[in-house]
Amino acid sequence: MNNIYYAPEGFMEEKKESLSAAILERAINTKQILEARAVMCDSDHNLIVDLGDIRGIIPREEAAIGIREGQVSDIAVLSRAGKQICFRVDDLERQGTKTVAKLSRLSAQKDALEYMLENYRCGDVINAKVTHLEPFGAFVDIGCGIIGLINIENISVSRISHPKDRFYVGQNIKVVIKEIDRIQKRFSLSHKELLGTWQENADLFSIGQTVCGTVRSVEEYGIFIELTPNLAGLAENKNDAIIGQKATVYIKNIIPEKMKIKLSIIDNFECNEQIKEPRYFIKEGHIDVFTYSPPCCGKLNQTIFQPV
Repeated sequence: MNNIYYAPEGFMEEKKESLSAAILERAINTKQILEARAVMCDSDHNLIVDLGDIRGIIPREEAAIGIREGQVSDIAVLSRAGKQICFRVDDLERQGTKTVAKLSRLSAQKDALEYMLENYRCGDVINAKVTHLEPFGAFVDIGCGIIGLINIENISVSRISHPKDRFYVGQNIKVVIKEIDRIQKRFSLSHKELLGTWQENADLFSIGQTVCGTVRSVEEYGIFIELTPNLAGLAENKNDAIIGQKATVYIKNIIPEKMKIKLSIIDNFECNEQIKEPRYFIKEGHIDVFTYSPPCCGKLNQTIFQPV
């Protein structure tokens, strides 16, 4: 990948210093992309941006890709109020005794999208920020407010009932590009390949340990207990186990040849535990092929990232 990097909005630590007139003037000449907080959206749906001593304004039609053409609704603008946003500085104007900066988020987004479509490849590992959660998946900002989707089945190997079991809005995460639709200009993403293989996760545990997991599925033949997002074991059925509960389990056996972990439930209980930050085995770079299953296992579980 090229050295150019378009960060998700608000991904980097928020800067506290004001953006001075000198910084803004320089940004006009260099076309630098800046970031600041949109403090409000006015009655005409223009975004007002906090630049310190200077008032910044992003006209409605410059606030997001697709607004001018009517391809997206104004919620794409209204929802930015109170949040960090990226922009370019088009001009500085004197209005009475004050200086007003005319800004464009659209310009920053167009450049970011053009770069991503030209340079990103399936298998690239990039930063992202969770923006919205739906039952079918998680929407994330992959740079300058450009949105990609992680379908629920690509969030982790261990099954979950809703993306909120794994993510929260505003969370900084890593993702890998699964598909790029250069016609529709859309990015499909995955997350599970970054959370380690079966063996890498199994190596975190030993036979004879008693650990805590999460009930993910209750079947007639047993209960699946998640030990990590990419590793689950099977325990004998217990009628009072409920999906989402925590369970204290004893590890009876670890069988790489069958990708199985046999467990015994000692106790299950309710716990309002906060979402844990992901433990990444891959944090950067590029993946051509991800093989989840151990070499000794007869069942091949693999993701191949096809170049496009």
